[in-house]
Amino acid sequence: MSELKIEIDEIDLANLFGVNNSHFEALKLKFPKLKLIARGNQLKAIGPDDELKKFERLFESIIKYYNRYNFIEKDIFEQLFENSKLSLVPKKNVIIHGVNGVIVQAKTENQRRIVESIKKNDLLFVVGPAGTGKTYTAIALAVKYLKENQVKKIVLSRPAVEAGESLGFLPGDFKEKLDPYLQPLYDAFKDMLTSQKLKNYVEKEIIEIAPMAFMRGRTLDNAFVILDEAQNTTDLQMKMFLTRMGPNAKFIVTGDSSQIDLPSRQKSGLVSAVKKLKKIKNIDVILLSEKDVLRHKLLKDIIKAYNK
Repeated sequence: MSELKIEIDEIDLANLFGVNNSHFEALKLKFPKLKLIARGNQLKAIGPDDELKKFERLFESIIKYYNRYNFIEKDIFEQLFENSKLSLVPKKNVIIHGVNGVIVQAKTENQRRIVESIKKNDLLFVVGPAGTGKTYTAIALAVKYLKENQVKKIVLSRPAVEAGESLGFLPGDFKEKLDPYLQPLYDAFKDMLTSQKLKNYVEKEIIEIAPMAFMRGRTLDNAFVILDEAQNTTDLQMKMFLTRMGPNAKFIVTGDSSQIDLPSRQKSGLVSAVKKLKKIKNIDVILLSEKDVLRHKLLKDIIKAYNK
């Protein structure tokens, strides 16, 4: 008799083991010669060596499937018993499978262009009005690349220019002042990663969310890097940011050129960069419009009215 211990980290055990532990009970029936004990984030199996090896292979495939889709239904769980290499063919336009099986997908033609363009290009400018899914799509792609081990980390940044407010008057230390400003970036992860996994990634600096000033002097390699609200960068700031790109990096720069919060005499680094760089190989520019708006139906009419 031997013993096998498996640590289960960054996984929602309620989803993994099913309602009323139905998946866990199915495992017990599949391996009657083993004694299975689940406590906390550890699974212990006791029994003959040959059965333990079979169990370990099967459980690895279950974890691999769960990490890919963030959810596992009973019929899929049981199918894995018969075929440990089971893998569903991704539906068209699906970027990733998020929390509890939520499907995160490209919903408009321009969002689909973003998904295809980043495969071929290392730097992508995505410019368009609010509600067009610029940041959301970019973050979904970043999570996809991280899950598929195409990059080792995600870096998200924003220029610290306030929309008509001053951070200096907000309470708290520097981090506490910035957290509300960076909150939209955290919010975008909610459909894609469990709160525990996001917390672990942030603590291990696998996911880094920081103001743009923190980028100076760095080289960002093996990373998926997103600059959000880029219309509020100056020309020099944009140059500084873009020259952080390492040999194996993907950069997406998002912004809305109609909502520039810079002082009137300063030119937007986003507008300038698009003009200067759009003809360079491996750099692409995708322009979104009110047709790509996915928020409230009134938003399209609001954008049209302001454009007039």
